[in-house]
Amino acid sequence: MEETADEVSGYMKLLSAPGRLMVLCQLVEGEMSAGALCDAVGMKPPAMSQQLAILRREGIVRTRRDGQSIYYSISDPNIMKIMMFLYDTFCGPVSTQKRRK
Repeated sequence: MEETADEVSGYMKLLSAPGRLMVLCQLVEGEMSAGALCDAVGMKPPAMSQQLAILRREGIVRTRRDGQSIYYSISDPNIMKIMMFLYDTFCGPVSTQKRRK
């Protein structure tokens, strides 16, 4: 149980940064380029690069290069499950209705 608590605590620390949380919420919908993520989240490229580097280092996202573009996707199945719940609850099209109930 302690190992699991440490793992979950690590996930929560990663998700506690609003920028990383917004990036991952976008990636729930599928793979995106770094530029598209900047546009979607409203983050400047240097800040996005910093957040993506942390997520890559922690094994949360994977990359795929296509020419000069780098595409990101969620690689950790546990993070994907957590993010799908958060997306469905807070980010999806009917999320506002769910929170009002």
